[in-house]
Amino acid sequence: MAVLHLNKESFEKLTRQQAQPVLIDFWATWCGPCQKLTPELEALSADYPELIVGKINVEDAENIQLAASLGVNSIPALFFYRNGKLEKQLVGFTTKDDLARKLGL
Repeated sequence: MAVLHLNKESFEKLTRQQAQPVLIDFWATWCGPCQKLTPELEALSADYPELIVGKINVEDAENIQLAASLGVNSIPALFFYRNGKLEKQLVGFTTKDDLARKLGL
């Protein structure tokens, strides 16, 4: 599945759904580790089609408020939801394989 670009509404809809695990990446265009993480997330999404991967750009005003409400202080910030509940939070760059292991995929 392709990586989705989300806003507040689509984020809330996806993270409340119960069927599939969801990984959300809070990122910005000026963030080097964020840019490096993007191909890792694309590869993870390709390897695990049951996983929904979404990206939220914190440079957008609406998304800044969402990130702040979730306590995002550093990016890239990854939020992993399973069965509609936040299961893990990770900060910083990680490889596809490490990410799959940390998320239990």
